[in-house]
Amino acid sequence: MGNLFKRMNRKEDPKVYESKDSKMVRSMTTKDFLALGVGTIVSTAIFTLPGVVAANNAGPAVTISFLLAAIVAGLVALGYAEMASAMPFAGSAYSWINVIFGEFWGWVAGWALLAEYFIAVAFVAAGLSANFRGLIAPLGINIPTALSNPISAPGGFVDICTVVIILIVAFLITRGDNKTSKIENVLVILKVLAILVFIFVGLFAIHIQNYVPFVPAPHTNPDGTAFGGFGGIYAGVSVIFLSYIGFDSIAANSAEAKNPQKTMPRGIIGSLVIAVTLFVAVSLVLVGMFKYTNYANNAEPVGWALRQSGHPYVASGVQIVAVVGMFTALIGMMMAGSRLLYSFGRDGMLPKFLGKVSDKHKLPVNAILTITVISVLIGAFLTFNFLSQLISAGTLIAFMFVSIGIYPLRKREGKDIKMPGFKMPFFPVMPALGFLASLWVFWGLDADAKLYALIWFIVGMIVYFAYGMHNRAKTQAAELRDKNNDFDNKIE
Repeated sequence: MGNLFKRMNRKEDPKVYESKDSKMVRSMTTKDFLALGVGTIVSTAIFTLPGVVAANNAGPAVTISFLLAAIVAGLVALGYAEMASAMPFAGSAYSWINVIFGEFWGWVAGWALLAEYFIAVAFVAAGLSANFRGLIAPLGINIPTALSNPISAPGGFVDICTVVIILIVAFLITRGDNKTSKIENVLVILKVLAILVFIFVGLFAIHIQNYVPFVPAPHTNPDGTAFGGFGGIYAGVSVIFLSYIGFDSIAANSAEAKNPQKTMPRGIIGSLVIAVTLFVAVSLVLVGMFKYTNYANNAEPVGWALRQSGHPYVASGVQIVAVVGMFTALIGMMMAGSRLLYSFGRDGMLPKFLGKVSDKHKLPVNAILTITVISVLIGAFLTFNFLSQLISAGTLIAFMFVSIGIYPLRKREGKDIKMPGFKMPFFPVMPALGFLASLWVFWGLDADAKLYALIWFIVGMIVYFAYGMHNRAKTQAAELRDKNNDFDNKIE
C-alpha cells in the first residue's frame, strides 16, 4: 500500500517535459494566442447565451451574471498565466499538476479537461451545424431529417454537417501551426467586427424601459431552476461559465509559444479581457433592444433582434460571419485537446502512439486524428442540448487544482522550476479566492452535470489503475534504460 501511494504522488521532473516537448516548434506569438483565446472563448455562446439566460434566469441582470462569471474566470486565469509562464509544457493543467502534486492528481485534472475538449468540440460543431442549416433553409435547401439530426433525436440517424465540419477543422490543423494561425487570425477579426456591428446598430434600438426592473422578482421556473433575484443571477453564472473556459486552450499550446514567459500571460489575460468586454456589451444591448421575455426558446436572439428592429440585411451578414467565425472555436478546442492527448501519450498514461510528433509538420498528428474520430462520434450521435450540460464540470475541477497549485509552485520557482515572467497578484489571498470561486460555480451546476462528472471520474479511475499507472511505470523504466545506455555510449 505504501508503494501505491508513493507511486500516485510521484512528482514529474519539469526537465523531462522540457526535453520531450522540445520536438514541438515554438512558432506562436502573442498575436496568435490572442486570436486563439478570443476565437475559442467568443464562440457560439455570445450569439445565444445572453438571450437564453436573460429569458430563463436573470432578466436584464444577465449582465451581472456575465460579470460574476468573468470575475471567477479572471481569478483562475491569473493562476493559469503564472503556471504557463513558469512551466510552458503541452497539456496545461495535466502537466502542471503532475509536476506540482504528483502523477495521480495530474491524471485527475487532465482527465477532467479531456472530457471538456471531447464534448466542447462536438458541442460547438453541433451548434455550427444548426446555424448553417438555418442559413441555407431560406434558399430552399433542406437536409433530410435523418442526416441533419443525431440518432438520439426523433427521426435522426447522423448529423452529417457536424461530421463534415469537424473533418474540415482537423484537416486545417494538420497543415501546421503557422497556416492554422493565419486562418484563425482572419476569422477572429471578422467575428469581432460582426459583434461590433451588432453593438453599434443595436445601440440605436435600445429602449430604457426594457431594463426595468433590472433584477426581476425571484420565482421558480416550472423545471425547478431559479429566475430573478440573486438565485436567478447565480443560476445564470453556472450556465454562462462555459463561455469563459476557452483560455485553457492557450495554455495547452504552451510548448509551441515563442518566449512563453511573456507571450503566455499576455495571451491568457488579454484574450479574457477582450472576451469579457464583448460579452457584457452584447448582453446589455440585447436586453435593451427588446424585453427579455421575447428571447424565450429563441435559438438565435442576436439575429432575431436585428431583424425585428428593421435591419434584416445586417442580421443576415452578422449571422453568416458568426457561422464562419465558429470555426475559430473549433480550431482552438481541437488544437488544445490534441495537445492534452499528446501529453497523456507522451507520459505513457494512454497508448504511446498518441505522444508521437510527426517529422514533417512537428505536430501530434495521431492525437489530432484521435480527437477527431471521438468528437465526430459524439457530435454526430448526441444532441446539442445534451452536450451543453456536460462541458463546465470537468473544467471547473481542473481550475480548482490550478488555483490551489500556486502555493506549492511559489516554493519551487527559481529552483527546479523557472522563475515566471508573471506572478498572480495579492498572494496568498488570490489563489484561495480562485479555488473558492470555482467551487462556488461548480456547486451551482445542475444535478445532471454533476452526475455525468462523477461517472466520467469513475471511468477515469478505472483507466488509471488498470492501465495508466502501470504503463507509466514501464515507460519511465524504459526511458531510464535509454538514458543510461546513452551515458554508457558517451563514455565508451
